[in-house]
Amino acid sequence: MSKDYKEMWNNLGLNLKAHDGLLSVLTEAYKNIYLSQKNRPKGMGYFDFVVSEVHGLRIEELLEAKESGRKIIGTFCIFVPEELVLATDAVFIGLCSGADIGSDEAEKYIPKNTCALIKSFMGFKASGLCPYVESTDLIVGETTCDGKKKAFEIFNDITGKVYVIEVPNKQGETDINLWKAEIKKFAEKLENLTGKKITIEKLRAASKIVNNKRKALQRLSLLRANDPSPISGLDALLINQISFYDDPIRFTLKLNELCDELDDRVRVGIGATKKGAKRVLIGGSPMAIPNWKTHAIIEGSGAIVVGEEACVGERSYRTLVDLDNAEIEEAYDIITNRYISLDCACFTPNNDRMKNIKDMVRTLKADGFIHYALQFCTPYTMESYKAKNTIATISLPFLKIETDYSMEDMGQLKTRIEAFLEMIKESNSKNNSCCSCRRK
Repeated sequence: MSKDYKEMWNNLGLNLKAHDGLLSVLTEAYKNIYLSQKNRPKGMGYFDFVVSEVHGLRIEELLEAKESGRKIIGTFCIFVPEELVLATDAVFIGLCSGADIGSDEAEKYIPKNTCALIKSFMGFKASGLCPYVESTDLIVGETTCDGKKKAFEIFNDITGKVYVIEVPNKQGETDINLWKAEIKKFAEKLENLTGKKITIEKLRAASKIVNNKRKALQRLSLLRANDPSPISGLDALLINQISFYDDPIRFTLKLNELCDELDDRVRVGIGATKKGAKRVLIGGSPMAIPNWKTHAIIEGSGAIVVGEEACVGERSYRTLVDLDNAEIEEAYDIITNRYISLDCACFTPNNDRMKNIKDMVRTLKADGFIHYALQFCTPYTMESYKAKNTIATISLPFLKIETDYSMEDMGQLKTRIEAFLEMIKESNSKNNSCCSCRRK
């Protein structure tokens, strides 16, 4: 970090000793996983800097925003409309939920067999380790699973600043009406909190900021379709994770600069791996920072991750919000339809997700699909069945993984992933042989 932030952390009420230990562990992990990569794009230097200051300079920026009168809105989920937050001149920020932190403290409030994401955000708060939670004026939860909606009741008891949006379980007409009502109630909550009225002009300006960020992420995704991919899956995952933390305008600028560099790498054939490396698409539960272990194992085994079919990935930026010709009521309809179309496993049925998985396989030229689910994440562990059947229709190797944020299963995962990559090798050899026969 560029300076000593201990006074700032102390004023936020963090557990300084435990926080120092956390930063030490994360710094070492980042060095071993990220900085050990060879031939990284120079543009990744900015994102390395963001990570090094994720609890420092970025928190300082948030506190400066608060001093200027802006409100800080913390979220855990892509169902929270970023456009509405920005339209009230508030700051939209993702909260800590991607590390095996404070489990003992979290289990004073929630069951032991709770999914790692929920246990993580409870543990970060209960252990005094998340400066983002302490910086927020409002924490927005959502009812995407039973575990979350009950945990948010407890989280509000602890923090006193949780607001929950009701996400429907279906996507029919009555569900859309319910969702629009929730969107408008959330907008009213933001207006009351910030003292700023949401107008169509502010919504249009906010949607342009968010759309530009999504377009930059779409651009990065398409660049990964090249063989060799000009960027590692680890670096692309990190960029997607940072998109929830960084200032959106600055992030978009830096990502487009990186994509310019990646365009140049594609033109001259420079890749993160050799041409022909086995290409893996991974999908399922979200991977919040610093959850890097599955990507690290895959790429440490000689393959490359070419896409994330997940909330921290394609699901968050697949579609845009066009408000150029809309008036205020129509704008709410457009925002409603965009967010209810997200193919989260909370919906039943969720056939769009299966179609999108196949589309991503084709676009990114994936050789195999890994369905990743956090232990006790019922929606995604259940949906692995349909994902497996979907992948079978296109004769692609499939692997189902259930894991958490700990490092205890690293050896087991490595063995399973290496066996899966051998399946891909055999599948590719068989397909090439068949193609050769057909050519004859």
